[in-house]
Amino acid sequence: MSPTKKVKVAFVLLFIIFVTGTLGYHFLEGWTLAEAFYATVVTLGTVGYGDFYPITAEGRMFAVFLIIFGVGTMAYTFAMIMENFMEGRLRKVLGRGRLKRQIERMKEHYIICGCGKIGHFICRELTEEKVDFVVIDNDSEVIHKIEDEGFLYINGCATDDKILIEAGIKRAKSIVSVLHTDADNLYVVLTARELNPDVYVLSRFEDEASERRLIKAGADRVISPHKVGGMRMTMALLRPAVLDFVEITVGKKSLALRMEEVQIYESSHIAGKSLADSGLRQEYDLIIVAVHKKSGQMMLNPSASYIIEGGDNLVALGREENLVKLSAACQI
Repeated sequence: MSPTKKVKVAFVLLFIIFVTGTLGYHFLEGWTLAEAFYATVVTLGTVGYGDFYPITAEGRMFAVFLIIFGVGTMAYTFAMIMENFMEGRLRKVLGRGRLKRQIERMKEHYIICGCGKIGHFICRELTEEKVDFVVIDNDSEVIHKIEDEGFLYINGCATDDKILIEAGIKRAKSIVSVLHTDADNLYVVLTARELNPDVYVLSRFEDEASERRLIKAGADRVISPHKVGGMRMTMALLRPAVLDFVEITVGKKSLALRMEEVQIYESSHIAGKSLADSGLRQEYDLIIVAVHKKSGQMMLNPSASYIIEGGDNLVALGREENLVKLSAACQI
């Protein structure tokens, strides 16, 4: 039986003892219900003021019964309350320690600042992708939801330098700031860039004027959820087939096609080869839609003669299993 159920059972037994004691004294001694309840409380509390005590033989025998069973039930109830309280405190302390140790072991992970609607959606997507991440939030309701989801988290303000360091900003691969105000997001971007110049910084923005400020502060990319949502809705009106293609290739609803970004390392077996000679089409049945150069340049629909370089990110279209095979092969 769980500690919570034990406490509930103890309270039920104690309630029954109080009702039994009150009614017993009322009928056996002729006291009013108020007087009988008071005498029951005094008996169970082992106080013994002496102002109310049984006179009849039946009343005295009932008092003996009430003392034996009632005092024991009272002690049991308080013991269960303290046990439940101490176990809860201990579980919370041990849980915090376990979370801290897990976060300290993380490397190349993602930090999500703010777990509102957008942050929660990002966390669920990262969970499906089996990517390591930690959430920073200080809203008690949000923390309860995060605990239910099983996300690693830190209860604190993301604008605090110490909290970012505790989240492993110096070891993180990327940080996403989706806080409610542009000012808070701007502070997170500045702090993250100062603590780890190499971390990839993604931030949301609400005000158009904040877009330029966030990029100037060091954000690698800034996104307006309202702007993106508006663009997708417009595409659904004007070019629905294009939107369907994007949702099929980027989303996870279809197993037929996926579009993924594959990083090419210097040691990769296809580095230095042209797309035609790389075997990507013949061996993996993939179409290279674009190449994201190390310099930041994006090449769309590269020709077959394009020479693949180490550091390139290939945007490939094909079956998921083939994309996984290519990604694994390119890291060797």
